[in-house]
Amino acid sequence: MRRRVLLLVAATTSLVLVAFLVPLALLIRDVAADRAVQAATTQAQALSSLIATTDRASLEVSVAQADQASAHDLTVFLSDGTQLGHPSPHSALVRLGSRGTSASADVPGGREIVFAVRDGTGGNAVIRAFVPDALLSAGVERAWLVLSGLGVALLTVSLLVADRMARRLVRSTIELADVSNRLSSGDLTARADTNAPAEIGVVARALNHLGSRIDELLAEERETVADLSHRVRTPLTALRLEAEALQDPDEAERIGNGVDAVERAVTQVIAQARRRSSEPAAGCDAAEVVRERVEFWAALAEDTGRKPAYEIAPGPLPVQCSRGDLTASLDALLGNVFAHTPDGTDFTVRLQPRPGGGAVLWVEDDGPGLPEAGLAGRGRSGTGSSGLGLDIARRAAERSGGGLTLGTSPGGGLSVRMDLLGLP
Repeated sequence: MRRRVLLLVAATTSLVLVAFLVPLALLIRDVAADRAVQAATTQAQALSSLIATTDRASLEVSVAQADQASAHDLTVFLSDGTQLGHPSPHSALVRLGSRGTSASADVPGGREIVFAVRDGTGGNAVIRAFVPDALLSAGVERAWLVLSGLGVALLTVSLLVADRMARRLVRSTIELADVSNRLSSGDLTARADTNAPAEIGVVARALNHLGSRIDELLAEERETVADLSHRVRTPLTALRLEAEALQDPDEAERIGNGVDAVERAVTQVIAQARRRSSEPAAGCDAAEVVRERVEFWAALAEDTGRKPAYEIAPGPLPVQCSRGDLTASLDALLGNVFAHTPDGTDFTVRLQPRPGGGAVLWVEDDGPGLPEAGLAGRGRSGTGSSGLGLDIARRAAERSGGGLTLGTSPGGGLSVRMDLLGLP
């Protein structure tokens, strides 16, 4: 942008300077030539009165003095063929003057001017003045140099002013783009400078208004989600009371553990809803979390006739994922296995260190795999579920700097891989 502004100003200024300076330079050349011709004409005409009234000797002296004092060549051709002053040839213009016609013309080396007059004998005499090219263009080159310097100076000043304006425009544009990138990355406190030039200032004010509005909407959404999540606590309390009222202690403990897990998930939802997206989540030990969750799901796996396989690397394996996010992700993935595969379908949970730090988590099953249409998208499922299980895991992996990959397990079922980056 800056270069384009400079090119535009340079082109515009150059056109203006050419349109102004070229005619002025030609005018200066013509004025210099007219001045030299006018001076020669005046000196030549001053001799015309002497030719008719002065004797030959005095006329010869006067013409010689005038020629020596003048920067031009002055010559007088009398009617008897006598030539006075500067030696000059009988040119075609002189012969024309001898027939009574005054004229001027450009000749090689300068300009020739002749005047036809009457001498003392009544014959036709000719006064010739020759103006060389050096006098016709005297001072023109210096004037042209001054004009050229003036043009260069004006062009330089215009480019300096344009560069300063372009720098300000470019700087304002870059700052505007930086604010936009910060907003897109979740920094809703970013604001643009509204004192930017012209239309950029208008865009800056609009962007600031957009950032404020997004912040308000997100705050409202966080409070709404937190409020809805908090309302779940009431039925959970009732469910806990029902579990404690069971006669079988083992059954009561199992249902109570499930209620505790749901309550932890609700607490995590509330905390995450109230946390700004730009705030980094605390890390956790992936090995400890995965080991804890597979122990929780082991009882349900035994009840449904499944034979799970666990390959969990010894910890610690610190990752850039909060304990709540990793717990919710693994619960969602294992929940999909129990919900979408028949009872008795085996599954595998593997956790290995990631090269460069972090961990890689696999959840694989021997079920039917993904449907032919693949994943319909967030919030949509063809099996009656919410369709958010894989999306929860994907967002948790991406927040840690990694990602989620779907594939086919060795048993023909679904293989889900979560890459979790390590703590910096």
